[in-house]
Amino acid sequence: MQTMRRSLVQWLLIATFFTSRTMSMGSPNRTPRLSPIDQRLRDPNTVLASVSSDHETFFYNQTLDHFNYQPKSYTTFPQRYVINSKWWGGAHTNAPIFAYFGAEGPIDQDINILGFFPENAPRFNALLVYIEHRFYGQSNPVGSMADSVKNKNLRGYFNSAQALADYAEVLQHIKKKLHAHNSPIIVIGGSYGGMLASWFRLKYPHIAFGALASSAPILYFDHLTPEDGYYSVVTNDFKEASENCYTTIRKSWDEIQKVASMPHGLAILSQKFKTCAPLKNSIDLTNYLDSTYASAAQYNAPPKYPTSQICQGIDAASKSTTDILDRVFAGVSAYQQKSCYNMTEQVSQTSIGWRWQSCSEIVMPIGITSKVSMFPSSPYNPQEFIDNCKKIYGVTPRAHWATTYYGGYDIRMVLSKFASNIIFSNGLKDPYSSAGVLEDISDTILAVKTTNGSHCLDILSSRLGDPDWLIKQRQLEVQIIKNWLKKYYLNHIFG
Repeated sequence: MQTMRRSLVQWLLIATFFTSRTMSMGSPNRTPRLSPIDQRLRDPNTVLASVSSDHETFFYNQTLDHFNYQPKSYTTFPQRYVINSKWWGGAHTNAPIFAYFGAEGPIDQDINILGFFPENAPRFNALLVYIEHRFYGQSNPVGSMADSVKNKNLRGYFNSAQALADYAEVLQHIKKKLHAHNSPIIVIGGSYGGMLASWFRLKYPHIAFGALASSAPILYFDHLTPEDGYYSVVTNDFKEASENCYTTIRKSWDEIQKVASMPHGLAILSQKFKTCAPLKNSIDLTNYLDSTYASAAQYNAPPKYPTSQICQGIDAASKSTTDILDRVFAGVSAYQQKSCYNMTEQVSQTSIGWRWQSCSEIVMPIGITSKVSMFPSSPYNPQEFIDNCKKIYGVTPRAHWATTYYGGYDIRMVLSKFASNIIFSNGLKDPYSSAGVLEDISDTILAVKTTNGSHCLDILSSRLGDPDWLIKQRQLEVQIIKNWLKKYYLNHIFG
């Protein structure tokens, strides 16, 4: 049972952690989703930055393989990018370019939620560029994610290094096309995209003048961060919300197995949790609850604060029932009111693509070993992970490649010597903050963190009633970028 659970953590199938719940315990690794937003928490009535007539869509004829010179390397595919020039001051003023790096999903999903761009572009007279990650959305070489990852001769080009080279080519193309040779570029990304933004600044400093990496867990590789980091924060978030809530959830796992082992136990559980289809095993239910709690903590944003919603439901039910599972369901339904709850994994483009990426190079050893965790023990098992990936793709994950290619060890000493102009922003309620850069490394590599913040909250659209700490976080990031650009113009234009 715990072996199957373990796979849930490394499904950092981030991009669909909670919408498609690709992070199920039946996945090859237990990596919660890294997407900037949990689609299940979106308020359909909230007005966000829209893909309007201000946005123009283009396709760049992208090279399949940037690093080899074999005949197949010169194959090309259309890579989508979107430009908003509404506020741009133009090339003649050397106005800046803000480039958003798409991650594990279609780029238009991100454009709709990234308020940081349209809210700040006017003050900088900035050109806004959104670039889709190769193989996702409409930037797939063969038009289908499923076909791409099945093709062993094609999926090898589906990796972060190739994606960064894509971004470099597109940005160079845009500057040439617009004659914006002296316009500084600030790259921005959230979660996996934040990792890409920080890595891009390190690999392509001649193209990007600075980077904002929001909620980027760049230290969750090669055991730089304890495997318990992610789920320890989830546990603490719930414990801070309510001790009774924490205790109830902690006791519920054994209770689920107890009921499941009874005659007609799965039918009882199906009824208690209002599943859309009868449960065939208890694992689907525990997977669902695991991802629900992790999602609530990761995206624990105002004004609803999902962890508080769940705990308020559990605490209210505790006053009227002693049944642990009835209490747990009260928490789930307080978080998401539905006529029924779908416990089965839903396959998406993101889940398919991210499974390949996490089986090849984005290997994050996430597990549960803490005795005070509200989750059952589920240590990271590297051999099991390797076996699963070999079974699915016939490849052995390169667990050490991220730190070899991008670094990570002795990060303070290393980056302080040669890197500059990177903001690492984190909200400490976000479980992924456990693997983020939380302290300043130098005068120009800065950590901006908030005690109550959650995943990528700083780059999402602002709204009335945002707490002061969030407003100040965004203002600080804007001021840092403003200082970078001031120095750029003094040194490069007028110097």
